[in-house]
Amino acid sequence: MSQQEIIGLDLQKREILGKSVKHLRKQGILPAVIHDHGKDSIIVMGNYTDIYKAYKHAGKHHPIEISIGKVKYTALIKTAELDPRLNTLKHVVFNAVNANQTVEAEIPVHIVGDSPAAKAGLMIIHMISHVEVEAVPSKLPDELTVNGEKLVELGDKLTVADIIAPEGVIIMTEPEHTVAIVEETKAQLSEESEESSEETKEGATESEATDKEPVKEKQ
Repeated sequence: MSQQEIIGLDLQKREILGKSVKHLRKQGILPAVIHDHGKDSIIVMGNYTDIYKAYKHAGKHHPIEISIGKVKYTALIKTAELDPRLNTLKHVVFNAVNANQTVEAEIPVHIVGDSPAAKAGLMIIHMISHVEVEAVPSKLPDELTVNGEKLVELGDKLTVADIIAPEGVIIMTEPEHTVAIVEETKAQLSEESEESSEETKEGATESEATDKEPVKEKQ
């Protein structure tokens, strides 16, 4: 999805609060809240399917154009509460944003390019999947990438400093944070452990054999 693509969402104001919202969910309606720059929160609700689609497309980094009757808000999803058993949305909190002011958002990070380490059978461990950035809403990217071709040997790593941000985007996450690192696979570690164990056994056997050699008496 390009950063210019508009995601629209129609919501309605909500009077039902507390435990009573469970009846809304049974009707396919999802409760939500919009926080608006220190003003009173706007208690809203909307069609579950519509909100879920917006959540899947926007994540926490793509602006959503919310309409409540004739009133419109540009917002980012701040939190999305999920039911751990059903993996369904239970509640969403939106943050209204000013189109001309910078905001902070979580942006996914993906490794691109062929990694020589992966081709050699080594394992690439991903340490973080998102970074915090600052930008005006229209400049927020849907993802950031880092070049995997730099991962060549055991111990090589990519850090936040290796991520090249587009113009107008400032990465707030500390540059020394590790994005990915090259490690040995479990099979390789197991093989090395077995080899080390065999060497230890061989050393112990030789030591025992030496200890058992008869001591010759002096003539």
